[in-house]
Amino acid sequence: MISDIEIAQRARPVLISEIARPIGIRSDEMIPHGNFAAKVLPSLLERFTSKPNGKLILVTSITPTKYGEGKTSTAIGLTQAFGKLKKRVMLCLREPSLGPMFGVKGGACGGGYSQVIPMDDINLHFTEDNYAIAAANNLLCAMLDSHIYFKNRLKIDPHEIHIRRAYEISDRTLRRLHFKVTDKFSYESGFDISAASETMAILALCKDLRDLELRLRNMLVAFNTDGKPVTVKHLNAEGAMGALLKYAIMPNLVQTIEGQPVLVHCGPFANIAHGANSLISTRMALKLANYVITESGFGADLGAEKFFDIVCRQGGLKADLAVVVVSARAIKVHGLDNLSSHINIIKRFGVVPIVAINRFAGDSQKDIQLIERHCEGLGVEYNSSDAVAKGGQGAVALAEKCVQSLQKKPSDFKFLYDAKTPVKEKIETIATQIYGAEGVSFSRKASAELKRIKDLGLDELPVNIAKTQFSLSDNPKLKGAPKGWRLKIKEIRIFAGAGFIVPIAGDIMLMPGLPEKPAACNIEIDGEGKIKGLF
Repeated sequence: MISDIEIAQRARPVLISEIARPIGIRSDEMIPHGNFAAKVLPSLLERFTSKPNGKLILVTSITPTKYGEGKTSTAIGLTQAFGKLKKRVMLCLREPSLGPMFGVKGGACGGGYSQVIPMDDINLHFTEDNYAIAAANNLLCAMLDSHIYFKNRLKIDPHEIHIRRAYEISDRTLRRLHFKVTDKFSYESGFDISAASETMAILALCKDLRDLELRLRNMLVAFNTDGKPVTVKHLNAEGAMGALLKYAIMPNLVQTIEGQPVLVHCGPFANIAHGANSLISTRMALKLANYVITESGFGADLGAEKFFDIVCRQGGLKADLAVVVVSARAIKVHGLDNLSSHINIIKRFGVVPIVAINRFAGDSQKDIQLIERHCEGLGVEYNSSDAVAKGGQGAVALAEKCVQSLQKKPSDFKFLYDAKTPVKEKIETIATQIYGAEGVSFSRKASAELKRIKDLGLDELPVNIAKTQFSLSDNPKLKGAPKGWRLKIKEIRIFAGAGFIVPIAGDIMLMPGLPEKPAACNIEIDGEGKIKGLF
């Protein structure tokens, strides 16, 4: 059986200039990165301010399993299918992280004949955006320590340092470290994976370079001994951080193996961050195409809720349709009630859901029909996808159903909560209405942080709950649609620059570790530089 990377390496991509020209990107609005990728200047948006947006289709899924449900493959296959239908379409995806790529997941460019290329470049260093993000974040940490070393004029409290360093590889030994700045000043901190850093979130949510610098300036770094906040502005670090991110702010243009344009940009995780590609790339695609397909991380309880309540709120966007990916093997783990829960999550936002049944080799017709009958009972449209095996042709029926739905059932998009609702109530609303919890239990530390958030005037920020992706609850062992449980919030972080609050639920880790046998063990490179075993 031919592997995904072999399929990708046998594909014959066209020059990136030939991908850009038909969708209206001029040569002076691109910086080529080799023959098959290019940085696109955000200034392109200035030419299209009066042009109406295309239709925005979000691809999400039910609660995932360790096997993966094929959400990215479905998003890519659906884009290729729109191409088969001669529609002006663009896809927006997040950049892969080296953490899961070398750890438990492998590549993140789709699979089979539903892929984005150049797959090996995208999965590895690509255009080095993630390195720039880590460098900018860690420069800030170094400047903080330098300020403390030289007299600490801001009177920073060693027990109140909130900024953490960032690293691109999963490394459990970096989670908690002791930093000794001087003989008299030391503090406990550590590293988070870059995808969970506020710097990543800021880049993914900013509108342009000016907005980037403003958001960086507002990042909360620490508190001083008088209880006053210390921000990036106090350290005068925003200019240097912005300079490191000068090129990283530009979306990356690539293509599917069938030649549709794709913007791959930024990579926050949805379980520990907001889980969406950059706002700049989505806004750009909406001006360049009539149909824009994007994917949010993990299930509708995580990625979709955050896309609606954070990304759409900050970007002034609305979702026109949501595709909920399900597989027969996921139903065997979680049950049909889990699918119902995710469908209801989408409906709470006034968005029409369509269920995409992603077919795998070995699925029985009986298992597929079980899902179909369940969807019929809920009055929800559905269609199977064979995009992995057949490329765009395998998702044409699904694409046609999406077009029909967009024509017949316009979105009545709405947010889950009002911006002025206090943070505590926002957390409770998400817990009860999205996760199905009976309520929320706050630790003493989290309760104190809620008071601080209110005192700082940040109570109107949206919330970005970090929790496990393997359950609707905060316990990965609870499958299906669990009842009779309470969401446990152990601490809360303030991401004032990104513009949201991060309540941390259960035992979620912001720096993953490698498994017993990492995916990195399967990767090889031959004498000609060809990579094998990537996925």
